[in-house]
Amino acid sequence: MSPRIVLTGPMCVGKSTVGQLLAGRLGVGFRDTDDDIVAAEGRAISDIFVEDGEPAFRALEKEAVRQALAGHDGVLALGGGAILDPDTRALLAAERVVYLSMDVEEAVRRTGLGAARPLLAVNPRKQWRELMEARRHLYEETATAVVPTDGRTPEEVTEAVLDALELKEA
Repeated sequence: MSPRIVLTGPMCVGKSTVGQLLAGRLGVGFRDTDDDIVAAEGRAISDIFVEDGEPAFRALEKEAVRQALAGHDGVLALGGGAILDPDTRALLAAERVVYLSMDVEEAVRRTGLGAARPLLAVNPRKQWRELMEARRHLYEETATAVVPTDGRTPEEVTEAVLDALELKEA
């Protein structure tokens, strides 16, 4: 069992929204590893970061991704930092991965860069740029296709993903 599509990209890029639309168009289920972590831990990701620290969260995330890759055959959305783990990147090598990209101005427009984003708590614009500088090459390295989301509706991004992967709807 393996996902039809795995979505990666930075926080707020629309992985969950686009993932649900893709799942509907393909007639498959949708799963988000961040939701899996919240359900298993019974608390918000921001609380896990604050109470246990980022390394503890990353360990939970690594296991959630491993389980989802092995046990889900629909559309799977990964948390923004999941690609930081080398073992996770190795697992993604066998998958159809779409990196949903956006620039910092789009991130600001969509979110205001702040609320409930523990890695962006101080000087969010600068921190978002630094996160992307550190992660962009990892997103690109693991991606089968890159789909820009800037200035596009979720429906337009969904269509672009289907086109990029040459997938037909259910």
